[in-house]
Amino acid sequence: MSQVLTADDFQEKVLKAPGKVLVDFFATWCGPCRMLAPVLDEVAAEKAGEVAVYKVDIDATPEIAAHYNVTSVPTLILFKDGEPAKQTVGAQPKQNLLTFIA
Repeated sequence: MSQVLTADDFQEKVLKAPGKVLVDFFATWCGPCRMLAPVLDEVAAEKAGEVAVYKVDIDATPEIAAHYNVTSVPTLILFKDGEPAKQTVGAQPKQNLLTFIA
């Protein structure tokens, strides 16, 4: 299961992290977010050591979601060396996620 980040964690684990970090902006009330969660867990397990995968609850840390203009959930942002590189919105099949992070 992917770790849910706080505002403090986000700085350390995403913005200061070398390499690729995939962040899932989600909400507990979001149906597509719940559908995406097990797919993200599979991707995280398969790509361990290559891509770190974390989650940000937009209701618990709205300031982070606002900073990255997240207006729909789930929104996935791929960070490279602390900078946002790609973004996609909506639940995705596993193969699409693997292509997205490649």
